[in-house]
This record gives sequence, C-alpha cells and structure tokens, in this order.
Amino acid sequence: MRSDKSKFENIDEYIAGFPADVQEILQKIRIIILKAAPEAEEAISYQIPTFKLRGKNVIHFAGFKNHIGIYPAPRGVAEFDKEMSKYKGGKGTVQFQLDEPIPYGLITRIVKFRINMQV
Repeated sequence: MRSDKSKFENIDEYIAGFPADVQEILQKIRIIILKAAPEAEEAISYQIPTFKLRGKNVIHFAGFKNHIGIYPAPRGVAEFDKEMSKYKGGKGTVQFQLDEPIPYGLITRIVKFRINMQV
C-alpha cells in the first residue's frame, strides 16, 4: 500500500510506495498513457499521477488497496457505454479491480478520447 507521504514530487515516487505487483500495473498504465499521448507531460496533481497536454490535465490515475482509478472516464459517452458498464465508478471515474485483468486497451482508448476532446 502507498506510503503515508503527503506530497509526491513525481510519478516514480508515487508508484514506489506500492507493493511490487501493483507497481507493475501502475508502470504499465503510465507507459500506455505515454504511448497514446507522447507529447503529454507527467505531473502530480491532486497528489496522484497526472498527464498534461498544452497545460491542461488529460488523465489521472491512482492506486488503491483493491483497485486502480482512472479520471476522468467517459461515463455517459455512447461509444464507451457497454465497456464502462462492466466497471465500478462514479460520474467521470472508473475503477479497475486488482483481482481482475486490467483492460489496458480500454485505457488507451480513454486517453485518446480525452486528447481528442482537447483538440
């Protein structure tokens, strides 16, 4: 589980506070985001990993005890409705349970959708 540190300087520091198996998932999500948004800049915002494009937040992700959260998620967007209905989450969020396969392809699509919203 994440350390008690209240401020993280960078994404590496954030990820380092998790168990090795969760670190692996978080690193893979990080790489997927960077591949989908190669011009995005890494940051920490709201004390979680954030990727910015042209100064605006594109996507955030966070690790928790039982899941990984992605923010914002395209809830209510027709092209994502069927896939997103499989996962917990509130308005604009999606939770991927750690005891289930992480849908990396869906994460790629979410990132690309978010980028297209900003263009």
